[in-house]
Amino acid sequence: MKKVIIDPVTRIEGHAKISIYLDDAGQVSDARFHVTEFRGFEKFCEGRPLWEMPGITARICGICPVSHLLASAKAGDRILAVTIPKAAEKLRRLMNLGQIIQSHALSFFHLSAPDLLLGMDSDPEKRNIFGLIAAEPELARGGIRLRQFGQEIIEILGGRKIHPSWAVPGGVRDPLSAEGRTQIQNRISEVRTTVLDALGKFKLILENYQQETQTFGNFPTLFMGLVTPEGLWENYDGRIRFVDSAGNIIADQLDATRYQEFIGEAVQPDSYLKSPYYRPLGYPHSSDHCRLDSGIYRVGPLARLNICSHIGTPLADAELREFRDRGKGTVTSSFFYHYARLIEILASIEHIEILLDDPDLLLGQSVAEASTRLRADAGINQLEAVGVSEAPRGTLFHHYQVDENGLLQKVNLIIATGQNNLAMNRTVAQIARYFIHGSEIHEGMLNRVEAGIRAFDPCLSCSTHAAGQMPLHIQLVSKDGSVVNEVWRE
Repeated sequence: MKKVIIDPVTRIEGHAKISIYLDDAGQVSDARFHVTEFRGFEKFCEGRPLWEMPGITARICGICPVSHLLASAKAGDRILAVTIPKAAEKLRRLMNLGQIIQSHALSFFHLSAPDLLLGMDSDPEKRNIFGLIAAEPELARGGIRLRQFGQEIIEILGGRKIHPSWAVPGGVRDPLSAEGRTQIQNRISEVRTTVLDALGKFKLILENYQQETQTFGNFPTLFMGLVTPEGLWENYDGRIRFVDSAGNIIADQLDATRYQEFIGEAVQPDSYLKSPYYRPLGYPHSSDHCRLDSGIYRVGPLARLNICSHIGTPLADAELREFRDRGKGTVTSSFFYHYARLIEILASIEHIEILLDDPDLLLGQSVAEASTRLRADAGINQLEAVGVSEAPRGTLFHHYQVDENGLLQKVNLIIATGQNNLAMNRTVAQIARYFIHGSEIHEGMLNRVEAGIRAFDPCLSCSTHAAGQMPLHIQLVSKDGSVVNEVWRE
């Protein structure tokens, strides 16, 4: 057997490696996505006070710190056994919407648009954000300002763009100021235009990517995420829903805090990334095909659009209808994660506009009111709790066990990227089978394998590779273990 190794995978957030295994005939037999870095947050959080957890776990990632901040604070709410004030909940929602915008904008405009707009086979030295600026200056500028808008919301609420110490067990620290509200409102028209223009351009280029649409993770799986009691798109709270590839709801209104009843966690010897699966259908051991009865599922923007009945805002709902028309119902191609991100940015902008006029937020705009309107005060009332929220990349679980003094005894984190792990492995194998034949591996083929991973926007740490030539180490290893071909590219 021969093996192709791509190490590191570029333009993702973190470090990983891809191994592609070839049989004696030179055809792809299997592929693996390995996460090669170890973080250890679950272990070194043990012994820390509950009150520190939102700030500590936000450091898991510099791209999506708000996601961990909110999931951790929600776990803290449950340990305190409090219902947080309405204004605090809505302010958390507002920050999470800003987080979705800035993260999705980074993924689409900075990390994936170079492939989509410059071409999968374009010069790798130019296939980056700087090449995109040269080729599509208005689009690139709009994408940069769109991400800036999301970061401004986080900074206005939390005091800084990265790792804001703002959401706490029981609520939030500070209100939305009148000046901050006006600043956000003044940007709405611009950013709405930017995302609508990007949606229009993306839909125009879809015709150029028919092969990718069919081969980038296009297989039957389950889809999971949070929905409202009515089944609407949700980004902060709600209940768990599982939908299959035919659009059938197979489980609904599940209590997210009881995730261990329906989510199992497997570990694999060649990766630090866990592999969650839908427990009632079991772990999918076969690597050849995604069976309809396997427990593999996907989370994130594609899943959220597949599981919801509708979004609840006019522009995003119109785009959702077209999205589903193009996918002929439930959308199974992971290439459409890009499309789904743009729709979620639009939905977030519309929801932000609604929230800015909410009376609960207008009532809490002075610091003097914050202590009574934005935070519930209590001690340790529960020794175990789960906080769940929707991160940009998918459903995020924080499970804490504490002692009577609030010191963490055990921590379990289920990250969105981990929940997509099994699907990412299948995606790599599917792309490789279609594009790689024999020992000759061309740049465009390798980039498509990487682009299949980038479609999921995996978040492995807080580093981002968005520019420069792809550094690759490729080995072809024969069945007897000898290296028959090797390519280094710095």
